Amino acid sequence: MDSRKREEDSEEVEIDLGESSDPDEYDNGDEPQTLWRAPPAMEEDENIHTSTLVEISDTKPLINVRDPRGINDCLKVTFEDVIAEPVSVRSGDRVWIWSNALFEVSRVWIYRIVTVLLAIPVSILSGVLFAFLSCFHIWMVSPCIQCLSMGTRWLQSLWNVVLSIIVQPLCKSAGRCCGGFRVHMAKE
Repeated sequence: MDSRKREEDSEEVEIDLGESSDPDEYDNGDEPQTLWRAPPAMEEDENIHTSTLVEISDTKPLINVRDPRGINDCLKVTFEDVIAEPVSVRSGDRVWIWSNALFEVSRVWIYRIVTVLLAIPVSILSGVLFAFLSCFHIWMVSPCIQCLSMGTRWLQSLWNVVLSIIVQPLCKSAGRCCGGFRVHMAKE
């Protein structure tokens, strides 16, 4: 029964991916329906089980863009950045081509081998280090700064008064005195 139903449901569909060269083919202004385009996916169905915190989080790994903030732009090194021959001293063309190829292959594969060996341990150590630093900052540094800030409000007020009464007028008067000078550069 299922095989007969599948045969009835399956229809041959002709998909024309080429563009029409005749602009008068669609006189009524409607564009042709393209069968090869998929309908837009409903984002609500995909995000049913995700919360707002997950959407905002930076912990999702980025597969295509692995350096979105450009932290390691200095590591974009090519063969020409490392080895360059002047016009006066040149090796053979085949030596240059093979050197370039071996440089690129060894750079890529050694990097991949080293990351396989070190990426997971270094990421674990980095995670632990940042967790400890975050905990220390949240639970020790910030409360101490707040306690110092609360205890030294009078000092902040005194410093603001000193700045507004003594330092600000001195800087303004010095700026007005020096603002009258003109420097003219003359070529002799």
